[in-house]
Amino acid sequence: MNQPNSPIGASGAPCLSVRDLRIALPAGADRPHAVHDISFDVMPGQVLCLLGESGSGKSVIAQAAMGLLPAALRHAGGRIELLGEDVTTASPQRLRALRGTRMAMVFQEPMTALNPVMRCGAQVDEMLAEHTQLDAAARRAQVLQVFERVQLPEPERIYDAYPHQLSGGQRQRIVIAIALILRPALLICDEPTTALDVTTQAEILGLIRELQQASGTAVLFITHDFGVVADIADQVVVLELGRQVESGPKEQVLRRPTQPYTRMLLDAVPRLEPGRRAPAATVQPQPLLSARGVSKTYRMGSWPARRREVHAAQDVSFDLHAGETVGIVGESGSGKSTVARCIARLIEPTAGEVQVPHAQAQPTARARLSAFRRSVQVVFQDPNRSLNPRQTVGRSIIEGPVNFGVSPEAAWRQAEALMSLVRMKPEALHRYPSEFSGGQRQRLCIARALACEPKVLIADEAVSALDVSVQDQILKLLGEIQQRLAIGILFITHDLRVASQICDRVIVMRKGRIVEQGDAHQVLLAPREDYTRALLAAAPGQGFVFGQG
Repeated sequence: MNQPNSPIGASGAPCLSVRDLRIALPAGADRPHAVHDISFDVMPGQVLCLLGESGSGKSVIAQAAMGLLPAALRHAGGRIELLGEDVTTASPQRLRALRGTRMAMVFQEPMTALNPVMRCGAQVDEMLAEHTQLDAAARRAQVLQVFERVQLPEPERIYDAYPHQLSGGQRQRIVIAIALILRPALLICDEPTTALDVTTQAEILGLIRELQQASGTAVLFITHDFGVVADIADQVVVLELGRQVESGPKEQVLRRPTQPYTRMLLDAVPRLEPGRRAPAATVQPQPLLSARGVSKTYRMGSWPARRREVHAAQDVSFDLHAGETVGIVGESGSGKSTVARCIARLIEPTAGEVQVPHAQAQPTARARLSAFRRSVQVVFQDPNRSLNPRQTVGRSIIEGPVNFGVSPEAAWRQAEALMSLVRMKPEALHRYPSEFSGGQRQRLCIARALACEPKVLIADEAVSALDVSVQDQILKLLGEIQQRLAIGILFITHDLRVASQICDRVIVMRKGRIVEQGDAHQVLLAPREDYTRALLAAAPGQGFVFGQG
């Protein structure tokens, strides 16, 4: 098997060397270059993190290094050398030979990298079949060995499993296994932990660090999570609109930044200690929403196989008042999103009930359901999937109110007023979702939810995919909207730092059950349960004080 990194580590030469890199944007873009005059080295056994807001050029650099630039982008100058070989001038055939053997990439969303109709073992085996002369039995043995190496349980079972049968963390381990099976000298990780809960994230980061240290692999790591950077980085490069504004050792850049842009990013990093939120003056004794004994059970399997029951949520009860934010936290599979979907009536609970007093007062079942759906609105994680790409955002925003009987003219006037509330111009209503950044699209999704004048807003991982500055803006926006409109917010998140900044109360879930709940300060600073303490211990960047050297 190839081990190209071994002699490189001995020589002390860079594994990846980027010099004066320029990537041109198409004509009519907001700037001439996606990246401009970028230079850095990644040494064997070193982790270099690229930091910056969305649009800063982080992923473009990774794509250029892999020879995977989109057709609209063009190499306009500079060099990218992998083990001394310039990949910017390499032929497509040579790039295909380098991928997997000399360099590999782990993407943010494993389901975009995995074939959903192909067994996991076969997807890893594909790399060996393409690049080695091993027979089928030897390849299978190596795949099972790498599955053990990436700490996948029951390697034999997972070898024959399809991606949809695995958890998010297990799927990401499969992608890492594909990347590592040929022991490349360079591993590029593009937001590989963004969608993972804190414990799975800690496991994946530990795994990458362990494997990297054991084999001397160079790692180019792209992330917007400063806690992750604090845990894994050796060197840091900060990018702003395609330009390199600061670089150096982790301790220097994260504790003693010299540039205003870096300091702005660090100021936006949420602290794990809860902030003191102003008490809502509008809190009423009667809750806006009451959940009592909410349970959801799925029955898996079909005849003649034995059917089994999966208890996704069990006996969940809580109240949500006006002007209050209640957070639900826990690992993937803990039942957070299941509860949120039951609360929103996107799925029906197996047992229990969800009551909204305003809706309960309606005379008929149909009227109660309509009032409920108008009173409880959802902001989802991915704004790209939430907005219809084929219609203007204005039409998407007015669609809900019009369905509830508001005239199109009145709905449009309301949409124009909401643009000001979410800090966007009314002209945005005439544009399409593709014309906006991720943060802007999430603002538009918030406006769409508010257009129905809800009493309760459910935010299901609504900021998890955003960079720290945009995340900070959205959190502040939600707080301002809440104070202004006195809505209740149910905030679903796996990021304890985010929960600490926005939540008044926190509910901790595990395996479908509530294990702890209470005031955010009590739960996050003095947890009673071992599970809560384990979640807090797994949060990245423990004890690292950003911007204060």
